[in-house]
Amino acid sequence: MHPQHEHKDCIANALEQAISICEEKGVRFTRLRRSVLELVWENHGPIKAYDILKQLDSDIASVKPPTVYRALDFLLENGLVHRLNSLNAFVGCSHPEAHKDCYFLICTECGEAMECCSNDLVTAITKTGQKNDFRPAHVTLEITGECADCRGAI
Repeated sequence: MHPQHEHKDCIANALEQAISICEEKGVRFTRLRRSVLELVWENHGPIKAYDILKQLDSDIASVKPPTVYRALDFLLENGLVHRLNSLNAFVGCSHPEAHKDCYFLICTECGEAMECCSNDLVTAITKTGQKNDFRPAHVTLEITGECADCRGAI
């Protein structure tokens, strides 16, 4: 479902953005946080916290689940990853400085998740909130279905 590209560039770009954002905000981008972000991006699809824990480098072997969840919370708070509630998993944010309101196309066959953006969708959600005197704090829309690759359409 992802377009062809150099995967190492995705990881390098995500790390550069993370370093820049953390420097701007004056927060620490620790080795563990970096490792967790790298694992999220290496997977290039939704990954669960326990899978991250299993894949962590052996020199950080003493890491326990709460530590991984704290690192993921930090990455979420700083817009570096998204949580896909329906999968109880995390994906990297391809544009953390641009905006927070995205939606995801999730293939139920291969498990790929594609991050998408739509100003029209954000506008509709904002107008619906205003109409109902509701102020959304955060929006993550998840749309499940079958990608073209799994349908054999490509």
